[in-house]
Amino acid sequence: MPTPSSLRRSALVVLVALVLAACTPAPRHQATAPTSGAASASEGVDPALAPFYEQQLEWKVCGSQQCAEATAPLDWSQPEGETITLALRRVPATGDHVGSLLLNPGGPGHSAIDFLPSFQQLVSAQVRAAYDLVAFDPRGVGASSPVTCVEPAELDALTAWVPDFGTDEGIAEAVRRNAEFGRACLERTGPLLGHVDTVSAARDMDVLRAVLGDDALTYLGYSYGTDLGATYAALFPQRVGRLVLDGALDPTLDSGEVAAGQAAGFESALRAYVADCQAASGCPLRGDVDDGLAQISELFDKIRANPMRTQTDRELTVSLAFSGVATPLYAQQSWPVLTQALTSAFAGDGTALLQLADQYYNRQPDGTYATNQNEAFTAILCLDDRAPAEPEAMRAEAEQIAAVAPTVGEFFSYGGAACADWPVPEVGALDSYAAEGAAPILVVGTTNDPATPYAWSQALADLLSSGVLLTYEGEGHTAYGRAGSCVQETVDAYLLTGAVPEEGARC
Repeated sequence: MPTPSSLRRSALVVLVALVLAACTPAPRHQATAPTSGAASASEGVDPALAPFYEQQLEWKVCGSQQCAEATAPLDWSQPEGETITLALRRVPATGDHVGSLLLNPGGPGHSAIDFLPSFQQLVSAQVRAAYDLVAFDPRGVGASSPVTCVEPAELDALTAWVPDFGTDEGIAEAVRRNAEFGRACLERTGPLLGHVDTVSAARDMDVLRAVLGDDALTYLGYSYGTDLGATYAALFPQRVGRLVLDGALDPTLDSGEVAAGQAAGFESALRAYVADCQAASGCPLRGDVDDGLAQISELFDKIRANPMRTQTDRELTVSLAFSGVATPLYAQQSWPVLTQALTSAFAGDGTALLQLADQYYNRQPDGTYATNQNEAFTAILCLDDRAPAEPEAMRAEAEQIAAVAPTVGEFFSYGGAACADWPVPEVGALDSYAAEGAAPILVVGTTNDPATPYAWSQALADLLSSGVLLTYEGEGHTAYGRAGSCVQETVDAYLLTGAVPEEGARC
């Protein structure tokens, strides 16, 4: 269930106009060239899994794209049991086809199928000529076999809810409400709820690689998509072709460390925004940066005490207000939108912040939700890792987070309440992500990324035995497709030729 700490591990990919940057990274070594061949794509597979690896996709015309469905085991430890469906969309290569480029926009829970039309506009003509662009919704997400939990009105109430973590009774209430949400997910989703973990999704990706006819996987993952890509590399190092992991997660961190890192990241991004706002005309934040942050904190306190009116039949609670403030921080080009929304909020109108929160949660004007990303987010998160749920442990963690993020830290705290009584067992992560023997893997990190701090990209590049780091010096979440020609050309060169930049390359 989305809680005030629901931005943990999130990836809202904001696609905006490119900002030109300059760098001249030199090639260092080559990544495995993508090749296609149905016979070799499933070579060495366990015979029990052969029906999945050797299935034939039936592509149909779906508007300007092609669509198909693949089958995967519900439980990878029981391949002879129930199965699930994985939805795919494809834009065929416009030139000499060299393979498929699989996409994941992050989340967990974001739909790659919904992302594909935007992604088509981001990649170069050369990449589109060489690759089929293939979007797939991971298990539990979107058009694939989905996690389903509650009706839209119930989700409205949950996203707007403001827990009271100041008392043991308030913490117990948060645990109870989250457990109730989990039980609704299990009732509506069934056994799939226990198998939407990242490791299972990465195993699905190898089936997709094979049925697409590729000997090696070519993949671009943003934010949580880097976790999925790193997990794939660890499971199938010899099948790694060209993997781009942009806005990386460090898969060795536990939930508390992720929350603290993101809280510090959003605090830093908010500080940068305030400085930029105050340097321009029309900024509602007075004084210096610390004064501006204090005014935002005071606004949160005011809304917490009395939810703000909007030009709708919904009020702006402090939980929604924070989501509204956080959403434009994903891309510097969206900062003027935040200035307008804060100006209105200081005048007593929360409509603009509510609209930004709705954008984050993918809520439509008619009250429905365009996708199941909110439900899938929690389901995947609770399978992958569970933070301590004891009140004292959560309080200690909250104090640590507040120390590094005094303005926004409260919204990243007490995450253990979300999964404390989740109705299916934790699956957990892998023991190692070194991916020994894998071809070079390109990790892209942004120096002031709010959602996936730069240190995580550094850590993942070091963790991967063949990781290579490209640094983008700038603001915002992820870089490829929004950070200018330097990042674009470097990533494109890797995808097209396998060339990776020299150590220490920066854009």
